Order: sequence, then structure tokens, then C-alpha cells
Amino acid sequence: MRYVNMLFAALMALFAFVQLNDPDGYVWFFIYLIPGIIAALAAFRLPVLATAKGLGAVVGLTVLSLVGVVAYWPTTPGFWHQEVWWETETAREGMGMMIVAIVMIAVLCTVWSARRHDSAADHA
Repeated sequence: MRYVNMLFAALMALFAFVQLNDPDGYVWFFIYLIPGIIAALAAFRLPVLATAKGLGAVVGLTVLSLVGVVAYWPTTPGFWHQEVWWETETAREGMGMMIVAIVMIAVLCTVWSARRHDSAADHA
């Protein structure tokens, strides 16, 4: 999962910086950057996230990302088609929130697995 989280961290950073030319780019910059930082922590500093506070933060951010998916769900028919999301900002934003949720779910699975592994090692 380390490489998956590294890839997600890089993608989120790229997505964040691409947003800076958008009218509401600073909002989306942070929507992408924060999961990118969390994914980088999962890749390089997993013990920080495997603490109780770290897990709580990851769970909270994952829930927020899922709320964001619901809030930004695209209402444009066929939003997944390139000709639609290329032209429709709301379709891109909705798909962006879906990507953020996928990243956060992957990080949550990584942290959960690390905690289970540590817990099993403590009981052995």
C-alpha cells in the first residue's frame, strides 16, 4: 500500500496545483492538498496516522470526503463522458470529490491494517 499511497499523494498534489488557475481554485487546492498530505503520511510516516488521534483524523476526513461526494454529486446526465466533464464544471467537481473519497478510503484501509497488525503483534 505504500506505493499506492505515494501515487495518490503525487496525484493529489498535482490536482491541487492545477486548480490554482480556477476562480474557486483556492478552495479546491485545499480539498486536494489535504488528502495528498494524508496519503504522503500513510506512505512515509504511517505510525503517526496509526495512533488513536491519527486514526480519528483519518476517519473524520474520510467521512467529510463522503459528505463531499454527496454534496457535489454531478446532476449532469452522462457526467462521466469526456465531452460532458470537459465542458461542465460541476461534473468535474463531483468527480474530483469521488477521487478524494477513494484516496481517503485507501488511506483509511492502510491505517486500519497497520493498527490491526500492531495490535496482533502486541498480543503475540
